[in-house]
Amino acid sequence: MAVGEGTGNTGGYTPALRFAVLGPIRAWQGGRLLPAGSPQQRALLAVLLLRRGRPVSVSELVDALWGDEPPQQAVAALRTYASRLRKSFGPRSAVLVSQFGGYALRLDPSDRLDLDEVASITSAAEQAAAAGELTQAHELFGQALDHWDGEALAGVPGPEAEVQRARLSEQRLSLREQRLDVGLQAGLHADSISELTELTTTFPLRERLRELLMLALYRAGRQAEALAVYADARRLLIDELGVEPRAELSEIQQRILNADPGLNLATQQSSAPTPSVRPAQLPAAVPDFTGRASFVAELGAQLATAGGQVMAVSAVAGIGGVGKTTLAVQVAHAARDHFPDGQLYVDLQGAGAAPADPAAVLASFLRALGIPDRSLPDGVDERAALYRSLLDGRRVLTLLDNARDAAQVRDLLPGTPGCASLITSRLRMVDLAGAHLVDLDVMSPDEALTLFTRIVGEDRVRGERKAAMAVVGACGFLPLAIRIAAARLVARRTWTVSTLARKLSDERRRLDELKAGDQAVKATFELGYGQLEREQARTFRLLGLTEGPDISLPAAAALLARDLETTEELLESLVDTSLLESAAPGRYRMHDLVRLFARACAERDEQPPAERDAARARLLDFYLASCAQVYALERPGDRLVDHLAITEHPGLSFPDLASALDWFYTEAECVLACVRQTAGPAMLRRSVDTLITAQDLGESGAFSYQFHQVAHAVLAAAQAAEDDQAQARLHGLLAHSHAVGGRFDLADAEAQQAMLLATTAGDTYAISTALNDRGIIAIYQGRREEAERYLTRAIEHFSADGNVPGEASALSNLSRVHLDTGRVDSAIDLARQCVDRFRSNGQPPTRLANARYALGVTLSQAKRYQEALVELAAAIGGFQESRQRLWEGVTHFRIGELHLAAGSPAEAAKHAERGLALGGIGGEWRKGTMLLLLGQALEALGQTDRARVCWQEALSIFEQFGSHEAEMTRNLLVPAGV
Repeated sequence: MAVGEGTGNTGGYTPALRFAVLGPIRAWQGGRLLPAGSPQQRALLAVLLLRRGRPVSVSELVDALWGDEPPQQAVAALRTYASRLRKSFGPRSAVLVSQFGGYALRLDPSDRLDLDEVASITSAAEQAAAAGELTQAHELFGQALDHWDGEALAGVPGPEAEVQRARLSEQRLSLREQRLDVGLQAGLHADSISELTELTTTFPLRERLRELLMLALYRAGRQAEALAVYADARRLLIDELGVEPRAELSEIQQRILNADPGLNLATQQSSAPTPSVRPAQLPAAVPDFTGRASFVAELGAQLATAGGQVMAVSAVAGIGGVGKTTLAVQVAHAARDHFPDGQLYVDLQGAGAAPADPAAVLASFLRALGIPDRSLPDGVDERAALYRSLLDGRRVLTLLDNARDAAQVRDLLPGTPGCASLITSRLRMVDLAGAHLVDLDVMSPDEALTLFTRIVGEDRVRGERKAAMAVVGACGFLPLAIRIAAARLVARRTWTVSTLARKLSDERRRLDELKAGDQAVKATFELGYGQLEREQARTFRLLGLTEGPDISLPAAAALLARDLETTEELLESLVDTSLLESAAPGRYRMHDLVRLFARACAERDEQPPAERDAARARLLDFYLASCAQVYALERPGDRLVDHLAITEHPGLSFPDLASALDWFYTEAECVLACVRQTAGPAMLRRSVDTLITAQDLGESGAFSYQFHQVAHAVLAAAQAAEDDQAQARLHGLLAHSHAVGGRFDLADAEAQQAMLLATTAGDTYAISTALNDRGIIAIYQGRREEAERYLTRAIEHFSADGNVPGEASALSNLSRVHLDTGRVDSAIDLARQCVDRFRSNGQPPTRLANARYALGVTLSQAKRYQEALVELAAAIGGFQESRQRLWEGVTHFRIGELHLAAGSPAEAAKHAERGLALGGIGGEWRKGTMLLLLGQALEALGQTDRARVCWQEALSIFEQFGSHEAEMTRNLLVPAGV
């Protein structure tokens, strides 16, 4: 019988029945919702469902529905309810049977009850947890909890329903505890704090929840708060019940006081049958690996020492192309069994112009170890600390390929016994303490010949041994050079080995003499480059001019000034020569050494020289035009797109906003790299405008740091060029960035510069945005009269420019001034005008979110809490859709403020924690405001010790910023005796 079918007793097809008790009592037949009937009828159905097919006597049913005071006609009423239930089941009426003076439900195997589904999923979750599959277990517990639709048996009367409701509520809470417990084991402590804060306020005497909250806070680096949770719990238990905390709660307090390493995430994971997340990132080993036996043995023995009380670190050094990566990958694969908890790999791009940032590498490692993006710490030190904590007690191998120097890798070392790191670099890392150093030289002639023979095939080399030796000799016995030469021979079946040897003996073909050192690498690549057709060579050279991590097919087409089909053929042909890699369908990348060689070829061979700048200009035009399309889709009517530098080459067109945002965030690093590279006098305006159209990256979280670095670099170029307009726009970007981060004095200084330079340049757009920014900054600094002047002028400038979204934004900011000065009605009116203008202008939900956020804040401060909550909840959805994690977090903070003002401190604490998890990327000042709110909510809940800890941390932040919140926080602390 297929799932979803049933026969009942009818002998023919009827749809299966589905029942829900974890919420309102409901029944479906197929996809049709059946009539629920009266409350008592639903109560009868609930009793029969929860008895799982067992007969229930009439007297039991009367007690279940009415208890000690049944109506006179209770039995007759039961029969009526049973009759109506049968009728509602239609063809399946026989499922309700009369038996032994009572009733029972006889369900088919295909019929479903949500409670049974929960039991099945819970069992699978517990099995996954026992097997150490913690991420899967966490997801399964979540799926089980998703079956609840509010309170179980909602609206069902009777004593039986009350008992079952309490039981199911306890089951739900127990499942939440299990999910949170597993989540903490899987490293989701930052995500768990908000929910645990909410649960400990709802169930203040449930000590297991306090234990989990203490552990989550401790692992998130909030030790003082974790200890304060214990102090609050102990005081409550003594006051309410006259008892001390149970042993488990007291024990975790002592372990936190002693900084017990056993509380670390990885230490606990190491005792599980298998780790929760087991990365396996090693690149594939080459099947024709040859020679290097002594090095393989030496490195293998060194890695084996990681099983003792030390961390094994080996650093392999050698010239480019000598086979460092191939050797390291081979050794790592051979040692995999020694590192059952996983292997991590990264190409650090140390030989290139833009070596990998340790913070970004740590982020990728943490993701691979199961830490979600929203839980990643900000700084490299915090990420390194979390990384070491995750690896503590586990056996993980990290392969750090192509390192620039020791400084680049120090933060990437696990630092704990049982783990090992294998590093490759062009430099000998004598300053890497404790590292076992290996210097890798070229292959011996016999090893080189063996490698060449394995790639080409014994049949082709047999009889031409002398020519083959001449080939590997011309390659300088460098493995990479040998592989390139052999690959060319394999691709040309009509060539003999002697043919290849003759070609390599021709100095005009080789261009440089093959010899040891970096020149050998260049000669090796020259060999492949010399075999390229004219268009292939041009493509190779121009690709070398780019600096992004990779390049998409459309971007490459723009760079080359070729159509997509031709470009793809050219790129794929370079992939065949091993001079280019296909990173993913439609995306290509060069090894950093190949890129350096290609760029040298461009400098030497791309004539006239202006063609190099023309190619970079085409790529910049592509990114500017494409980003402008994204900006226009996200902000219809915004006049910025009419104030951008004119592009000579087109970008992409997108069918909808979702696809535009997908492209935008995929290309983020490439866009920023191109902007930085082209910020010279000839392309400065276009570089600046590309950065402005990509300004959402500055608040995205994932790319905020890179965005700000590029903005400062481009500003330096604009200042050197004495370009007032470019400087004005960049100062405006930085003003907004500082304001978001709470650095208001710096923000105002940048905004003043933007206004001055924009006025000199006659840049209408920059003047308008600078006025708006100065108004926002004045609001935060309490200068309300100035704020109103700036915002009124901003509205005038936006209006004169026909910039409806800009005008609406300034209106929403002006509404805040009206509210702060007691003009409540006009404040709400202005905020609604802002929303109306966004709607009438066809703004998508992603941009409407800003307007609804502003309206929500205004309504909240006007004490119209329900209306405010609707607007703020809608804003969160918009910010999520546009991937603006910062503003999603700030909106949670505003909702928390609303709940606190409305007398719901538990909800306020929950949203403050969510704000901390999401909005922390806005910087320390944002974090301080959220800690201030969290402390206020906790104090209202009687958790005074934890509240004081939050306020003390907030105060230290505010004092650094010199912000007015410092005095408010001091006043909160004084009554507590601080």
